[in-house]
This record gives sequence, C-alpha cells and structure tokens, in this order.
Amino acid sequence: QVQLVESGGGLVQAGGSLRLSCAASGIIFSINAMGWYRQAPGKQRELVAVISSGGRTNYADSVKGRFTISRDNAKITVYLQMNSLKPEDTAVYYCNAERNGMDYWGKGTLVTVSP
Repeated sequence: QVQLVESGGGLVQAGGSLRLSCAASGIIFSINAMGWYRQAPGKQRELVAVISSGGRTNYADSVKGRFTISRDNAKITVYLQMNSLKPEDTAVYYCNAERNGMDYWGKGTLVTVSP
C-alpha cells in the first residue's frame, strides 16, 4: 500500500500563491506518475498536473503558465507551486500516485481563493 499525505492548502486572496506538498510512504518503490487533481463543489474531480518518474509534466489548460509541478524522487514527494491564483481555483486538491497499475489517493487539502 501507498499512503499519501498532502499539506499546504489554505485561504489566499486572488493573485496570491500557495505551495502544496504530498509525501508518499509505505510501499513506495516502483511509484511511477504522481500528480494533483482537484474537485470543486458540485463538480467532478479533474486533473491539474501530473509528473512522470522521469520528470515529464502535463498540465490542465486552465493552469498552464500559473502552476508548476515538481518532484523529489529521493523523498518521494511531489509539489505543486500555484501562482496567480483565481477564485475558480478554489477546490479540494488531491494527490495521486500510480504504482503497478493501481492508483492511490491522499485525503485532500482545501484551497480557497477569495476575490
């Protein structure tokens, strides 16, 4: 099993920045892609950004140029630097890790962006 613990959420004004972190523990060898998803009230969970074990990244169009995903393979930790935040970025942000074809999820961290 893989356990994922997110941190770094909170309340920020529009235009501000936050940095999310997600640390993996448990059976962590062979973890492949790690990423961030978010779910706003009344909406489906959506991909925000993903990074492969080799460092390839992919972003949702809505966050390109504002968010940056990075990864520390030694610490098995993934980060999401969020800049120029908008009220529409308000959501619960979930960390995801893929290992041997299985997806693992954190419990989520709330990001609230005020106008």
